[in-house]
Amino acid sequence: MSIGDLIWLFFIFSALQPVLRQRLNDAMRARKIAQIESERNSRVILLVHRQETMRFLGFPLVRYIDINDSEDVLRAIQMTDDDIPIDIVLHTPGGLVLAALQIARAIREHKGKVTAFVPHYAMSGGTLISLAANEIVMSKHAVLGPIDPQLGQSPAASLIKVAEEKPIGRVDDQTLIQADVGRKAIAQVKQAATDLLTGRLPDEKASALAEKLSTGTWTHDYPIFASTAKELGLPVSTNIPNSVLELMTLYPQPVRQQSGGVEYLPVPRQKGVVKPAI
Repeated sequence: MSIGDLIWLFFIFSALQPVLRQRLNDAMRARKIAQIESERNSRVILLVHRQETMRFLGFPLVRYIDINDSEDVLRAIQMTDDDIPIDIVLHTPGGLVLAALQIARAIREHKGKVTAFVPHYAMSGGTLISLAANEIVMSKHAVLGPIDPQLGQSPAASLIKVAEEKPIGRVDDQTLIQADVGRKAIAQVKQAATDLLTGRLPDEKASALAEKLSTGTWTHDYPIFASTAKELGLPVSTNIPNSVLELMTLYPQPVRQQSGGVEYLPVPRQKGVVKPAI
């Protein structure tokens, strides 16, 4: 074999290595998901968005909850018997209110127990989804966050404050329009959160917590640690299984180039039927 052939083989192997690594990682994640489902007799759904890596021409691509994610999660829930528990693993900065609320409503209406696992953070829309769960299991230093609506780069609550405190003659039409939309957005998110919390908390506490989370009490990136979440009345524990943390180690980078951030084993989960581990 000539040196030229060796060079070509080297380049071919170098080109295939990321693909092989990807396939291996996919298989390891599928095995870990199957293991957790077998141990807990549940449906495991992951909503994982990595933000930390540079992927295209050196620029970071920000991932967030979108309609594709909500479609995938709704399909996973639809493929799960009503009495089968659902374990949803959330690692996300948030995203579209519509998509997050679709997921939250579907979780809220599931008859089996729903546990939201938060290994690191579930901000904004991720927190909205967590509110629908029967139990929120967080790592000791994991965080949730406020669910106040954002309009572009500005918090809706801040736009409303500008429109109210600045002389009307000095407020441009665009700001007035955004403030009006902001009032409606806050009212809608507050009502949605109240609906999700009602039955989990007494009515008055559900309404008060929904208002605190949705009306701009804190900055949008304010970290709500497990201890604070407990004080707010949320059903939080910090007994997160090691298997969930081990699963997150299989997401060191955005592991897929084209697909969304939701992953589950695409087979029906039926009561009394335990699948063998892969």
